Amino acid sequence: MFSRKLNYKSLPNIRDLGGMRTDDGRQIKSGKLIRSGHLSGMPEEELAKLSGLAGAVIDFRTDNERLENPDAQIADAAYYHIPIVESFTPGVSREEDSDKRVVEQLLFKPGEARDYMIRMYRAFAGDYAVAGYADFVRLLLQGNKKAVLWHCTAGKDRAGTAAVIIEEILGIPREVIIADYLTTNEHLKGELIRLTAFVKQQAGTDSPLADESLRYLFGADEDFIKAYYEAAADKYGSMDGLIREGLGLSDRDREELKEMYLL
Repeated sequence: MFSRKLNYKSLPNIRDLGGMRTDDGRQIKSGKLIRSGHLSGMPEEELAKLSGLAGAVIDFRTDNERLENPDAQIADAAYYHIPIVESFTPGVSREEDSDKRVVEQLLFKPGEARDYMIRMYRAFAGDYAVAGYADFVRLLLQGNKKAVLWHCTAGKDRAGTAAVIIEEILGIPREVIIADYLTTNEHLKGELIRLTAFVKQQAGTDSPLADESLRYLFGADEDFIKAYYEAAADKYGSMDGLIREGLGLSDRDREELKEMYLL
């Protein structure tokens, strides 16, 4: 079973990890671990609905992303800012200038667009990102009566990697983790179609190369997440090594997380 899409029209990629099954037959509790895109521009009725669900919000975006699209404020929720990439990272951070820069450079170069995103995913196993993800996991260890919701801009790369990390810690099978990561393309299909049409119109092109480049830049791809796993293995020996050494989690920490978030 994959993460479950929640019914919010303004949040096309908000998903509850509840129901995902572990190697030992347990499952993640519903209403406790939520991944999403940014919360800017939510209508009042959906914001009120979300306030009943989320007790903590973790924002992985850069300062500029947060200024351009500030999160709507959920009543009584605690907010935490943990940037996963340093400012202005074209293709991952989604500031207006960042998006424009990467599109100008790679719009007709799908091979280079793919390679660029692979490098970005490998960077998620680098020191800066790992320090951020360590803070993320420590917040999960604090617990919350409601759900912990984490997000970047589209809920795809930085938030998707955070989901991979907690799913690994909780014992979800690797093949399920990767397949769940790829369901982002289904949830963001409409957004990608609209974005692709807009970019091509602005560029005055109908080239299929542009379609392919934008699919790499703004979609999920199995090669991307595998590149993350490979980078973790290169630096820490394995994903387990990243969890232990990079994130600093002890066996006791991992058991506490399982007690908190598994049935």
